[in-house]
Amino acid sequence: MISKIRPFLWLPVFLAMLACSTFTQTVRPKSVSTSTFKYFSGKSTPIPHTTNTPIPSTTFTPKESLPSLTPSQGSSSTPTPTAIPVETQLSIFENLWTIVNDTYIYPDFNGLDWNAIHQEYKQKISSGMTSSQFYLAMSELIASLGDDHSLYLDPQAVADQIAEYQGTYDYVGIGVLASAIPERQRAVILSVFTDSPAETAGLQPRDSIISVDGNPILDEDGFLRDIVRGPNGTTITMVVQTPGAQPREIRITRHQITGEIPVIYKVITLPDGNRIGYILLVTFDDSTVDEQVASLLNQMTEDAPLDGLILDNRMNGGGSSAVLEPMLGFFVGGNLGDFINRNEERPLEIRLNDINGSSQVPLVVLVGSETASFGEIFAGILQDVGRAYLIGKITEGNVEILWGYDLEDGSKIWLANETFRSLNHPDKSWERIGVIPDSFQSGEFDEFSFENDPVVNAAIGYLTER
Repeated sequence: MISKIRPFLWLPVFLAMLACSTFTQTVRPKSVSTSTFKYFSGKSTPIPHTTNTPIPSTTFTPKESLPSLTPSQGSSSTPTPTAIPVETQLSIFENLWTIVNDTYIYPDFNGLDWNAIHQEYKQKISSGMTSSQFYLAMSELIASLGDDHSLYLDPQAVADQIAEYQGTYDYVGIGVLASAIPERQRAVILSVFTDSPAETAGLQPRDSIISVDGNPILDEDGFLRDIVRGPNGTTITMVVQTPGAQPREIRITRHQITGEIPVIYKVITLPDGNRIGYILLVTFDDSTVDEQVASLLNQMTEDAPLDGLILDNRMNGGGSSAVLEPMLGFFVGGNLGDFINRNEERPLEIRLNDINGSSQVPLVVLVGSETASFGEIFAGILQDVGRAYLIGKITEGNVEILWGYDLEDGSKIWLANETFRSLNHPDKSWERIGVIPDSFQSGEFDEFSFENDPVVNAAIGYLTER
């Protein structure tokens, strides 16, 4: 049996520097409505096995290479999948092949002979495969579509994915969310958990991790090494760098971390007394993000209204529509465009949820090459309907929406079923060209302090002029 569930958009860019993860807290489920969870994988991102939530576990891989199983956090060895009889393997494969055949957004299968693929893989499976070999083969099958988005998850990966979305964590580590920067051989910190070893050591967002115990944080291919995780109470030596400062060495002891990834914010008071809010959005793949942003909007306007708001969306790799929709609702409402597939289209209807003037405050959204999936759609919609001014660089160009289908063994296929068409500029293909900012401004997140960031300063300048 297969069941179709809400889609997810996911860009596997980030890896949190954590250790063994054990979810023990009860998490209140988020209610979701018409649109669906969406996952998304980047076209050119070289990260083969990371997620933008702090639970590195089963390997997720773009189409260039096959995934492999890695130990789940807290385990001492690679989990051994339960043996799957060949008849069950064939049944799973047939279901998977049919889903692609009937619903894939590109009816030409990107040039593949899908019927020939069916015969090839049926013969391979019938010849005999271990469970691990079968899961790798199914990953290879979906990767062969070549859309850089669709992917297959084995049952362990599915379990980890569900845990990642919960947004409340209980694990051993140092407590940071970071992103690989291959061109500068470092990982930039995006968020620091409250009361974590990282916070105690003085680490902050925008700081970069260069090495751990003498080993580069990135491997020769630009991937984050799994060298920060370790047993509770153990100490590591890290070389880190704050923008504008020299690299420094710190020692940090791993501890248990609980809680949620905090959303970073500031209120900037200008010499003329105007107040401009700043919120850093690094993911929509955490179900607590919109709730945190709602709380921050209330906090920032408790004493006086904001005269402007900056949403820093440059490092946002996307996530779930269950976060996208309420996030949009803080600033705009109504019909904002359409999700379209090869058979039909469905409107994106957003209910306005103004928080102390959030739907009227002058708004700037910062975008860049790391902005992808629902991060792109979020920024693009606000620009398209005239609600926000965009500053930065052209975005990634990854807006295919993946629908998830549960298979009988607990594995899942995330398949590109839809793309997004904007309301006022339906001829513009964000998938093909990305979202183009209103004002181009260079400046990388990891290279500047907040005060010296040219993109942030350009946004402040724009809002001041208004």
